[in-house]
Amino acid sequence: MTSAPDSARQLLRHGLATVAYRSGKALRNAPNHFDSFHIGDKTRTPAQILAHMGDLFDWALSMAQGRQAWHDSIPLPWNAELHRFFATLKKFDDYLASGEPLHAPAEGMFQAPVADALTHIGQIAMLRRLAGSPILGENYFKAEIAAGRVGLEQSVPRREFE
Repeated sequence: MTSAPDSARQLLRHGLATVAYRSGKALRNAPNHFDSFHIGDKTRTPAQILAHMGDLFDWALSMAQGRQAWHDSIPLPWNAELHRFFATLKKFDDYLASGEPLHAPAEGMFQAPVADALTHIGQIAMLRRLAGSPILGENYFKAEIAAGRVGLEQSVPRREFE
């Protein structure tokens, strides 16, 4: 069990808010049937990637609570999977905000579930482009990202570009 310094917890929470912001951008207004878009036999569909991302944050919460458990979820229908993903982010963020002790190092939770999710957000963004529905680029340094803001609804991008 660790009592992570407040700065480590805050940075981890900011990482979750960054995941929420970037995934919200990549997932919002996806074209019909994007969930099943497939580019090859050895690749995941967007729905499979999103289900995996939800599993990552269920796992992160279980690590933080000291009962590490992994589950491979079968993707739900797209909108239900979107809600499940953001609910898993919120549950993990709520635990971090609660001040309850962390039973895993904050750094490990960043380098495993959070960093992995950022990779998968990039995959979803790439699949959007391949599906003919690219998202706009953005200067993320200027994005309104704040710890605790982990839902699908995020601030409007300040500066997007093609």
